[in-house]
Amino acid sequence: MAAGMSGAPGHRLPAGTRPGGVTLQVADLARSLAWYDTVLGLRATERADASAVLSAVGDRASLVVLHERPGAAAVPRSGRLGLYHYALLLPDRAALGRFLAHASGLGVPIGSADHLVSEALYLQDPDGLGIEVYADRPRASWRMVGGQLQMATDPLDVAGVLRAGGGEPWTGMPAGTTVGHLHLQVGDLARAAAFYQHALGLELTVGSYPGALFLAAGGYHHHLGLNTWARSAPPAGPEDARLLEWELVLPERTDLERALASIAAAGYPVARTEAAARVRDEWGTVLLLRSERTD
Repeated sequence: MAAGMSGAPGHRLPAGTRPGGVTLQVADLARSLAWYDTVLGLRATERADASAVLSAVGDRASLVVLHERPGAAAVPRSGRLGLYHYALLLPDRAALGRFLAHASGLGVPIGSADHLVSEALYLQDPDGLGIEVYADRPRASWRMVGGQLQMATDPLDVAGVLRAGGGEPWTGMPAGTTVGHLHLQVGDLARAAAFYQHALGLELTVGSYPGALFLAAGGYHHHLGLNTWARSAPPAGPEDARLLEWELVLPERTDLERALASIAAAGYPVARTEAAARVRDEWGTVLLLRSERTD
């Protein structure tokens, strides 16, 4: 069967599916470690000569893994196909307010937006890799319009977010922070949907943004964003600062097997290990699939 055709009929990833960590290639590990510690408050819980694992304060769960490739080219202003940003989901709005005050005090350039379902801040690491730091609004406040979740890119209530921080200092990325979603730049939305929606089994939540789609499992607003805003750019390559892989964690081993069967049925190659598998989209982005349970 040719790649790009639908996977298993009716296959959908189950509720409880979530992103795991992200693995990034950076040009200078020491520079990146200093920035991630000072700006984001992520701590190195494991360290080797050319790599490090970063976690929230008091947590051991890996959020970001850094691999050094000396001299890797920074992301150009025009962007590349591959990572647009990865998003760190904070436990609450108060943490977002404390982070905003902290980053503003450091003079870090920050973008912001109110997406109705969430409030978000945007910044870039020293290699130009995009990062979102956000807090969700209560799910009961999310609204459906025309069968799709209502999202927007409105101005953020900066003063309100800062007030939510209560004047408390930022003491590092708080325990309970997770990778909430990934946003990727792709060359074609239909081909990207064939892989991530029809073969992998994520569901469309928002299709009304110009040049973008948002997909999720279990009714979340999005675990994955896809856009074609840099469609004329080349994919990130071996010599570039880039996303090496991201992780999607499924609740049960049977869920993993069903997802892999659907991907294979659609004609996409699957590289298996004993407990996980890797697949890649046609622009080279690698997705690691594993389950919470291995028995």
